[in-house]
Amino acid sequence: MSRVRSNEQTKEHLHKVVAEMYDKMVKGEAPTMTLPVRTKNNITFDSKLGVYKYGKRKSVRDATSLGSAKQLLRALHVVEFIEDMIDSGKSSTLREMYYISEGWGYGKFGSQNDSNNLAEDLEVITKCMREDFKLRPEEDGSRIIGNLTINELNRRGEWMRINARDDVGDSGYGVPYNVESEKLELLEHDIDFIMAIETGGMFDRLIENGFDEDYRCGLVHLKGQPARSTRRIIKRMSEEWDLPVVVFTDADPWSFRIFASIAFGAIKTAHISEYLATPSATYLGVTSDDILAYDLPSDELSKQDIQALESQKSDPRFTDGWWREQIEMMLEIGKKSEQQSLAKYGLDFVTDTYLPEKLGELGLA
Repeated sequence: MSRVRSNEQTKEHLHKVVAEMYDKMVKGEAPTMTLPVRTKNNITFDSKLGVYKYGKRKSVRDATSLGSAKQLLRALHVVEFIEDMIDSGKSSTLREMYYISEGWGYGKFGSQNDSNNLAEDLEVITKCMREDFKLRPEEDGSRIIGNLTINELNRRGEWMRINARDDVGDSGYGVPYNVESEKLELLEHDIDFIMAIETGGMFDRLIENGFDEDYRCGLVHLKGQPARSTRRIIKRMSEEWDLPVVVFTDADPWSFRIFASIAFGAIKTAHISEYLATPSATYLGVTSDDILAYDLPSDELSKQDIQALESQKSDPRFTDGWWREQIEMMLEIGKKSEQQSLAKYGLDFVTDTYLPEKLGELGLA
């Protein structure tokens, strides 16, 4: 599945946002901006796409209060700013847009979070993506190691052929913020599956131990909660190369959410889950029962951990019976554990024993 929005299509969708406000004002009414309710209660499962998306509930932002009026004014400034960038062939980071708003008078943002949220609101309303708006995040994407070859369009407008094993150092190939086909082409591969890894320490351990070559896989460092470009390139590799995806994280509620964002999408980006989520992804570990089975070093669950686990019981992404068992088990034992805890049995245990056993259960070893 590809995302296709020409510059003119993007501007057309943005103009509709402005038109809604204008139509109200010419009638002598307060201008409005309508968007889906962006909460967990308004997420539904799309069985056709296999991901979670926003439901049909809508909210209306109007100018009946000073705070709401400022939000609509900011939206108009942002639409103009995006259109100017499209016309001039420029791009901006979200942080730069925040500082540029200092010149917008009453429309300036009160915080970086306000500007980020408004950019997301416009994505939701227009069904465009941040890349269509020429807006770049501050964070960079993932790192990839493995025998796979891509074509990347550099800043000089030249295509660069890069093998993520032979043409990079041990840090791997750095994924750009835009991984759509106009910027990055997936050429060829000689791997059997993709392993997404939460922590940098474990990513580096697997590289040092030669796991990507021994088990013919592509290793992707998620860098904690994965950036949108990370989730998007995982989806593209899985779909375009027909490769299985397994996710290897810590055993705690926050890591469970990392998997859910990869497989089903996150609440903040539910409007583009079909572009970012990989429904076929499988959670590999570390699991709650691994803590017991391997007698792993662990920590007591904090109050915040327990609250997060209780919340996941009503999260539509964790309704599967297996996930319910894992959540209940973690609450019962009151423990969480890290990937690096596997080092209890030596630096090679994870690549010689733990992962081969896990992958064998999935028919990938």
